[in-house]
Amino acid sequence: MEKYTLLRQFADSWILLALFAFFIGVVIWVFRPGATKTYKDTADIPFRHEDKPATSQEARK
Repeated sequence: MEKYTLLRQFADSWILLALFAFFIGVVIWVFRPGATKTYKDTADIPFRHEDKPATSQEARK
């Protein structure tokens, strides 16, 4: 069996399975119950200082 064919079969089966498992892990990590506060805070960044720029002290938070 040729090296290319062997690697192609390996990539078609086990690597695909590993990447699918990684994808499912990332989806579970993002939608876990404790992540809501983190993502909500990040999503609100553009709306924190609508009328004036942040002061130096506020920007360090």
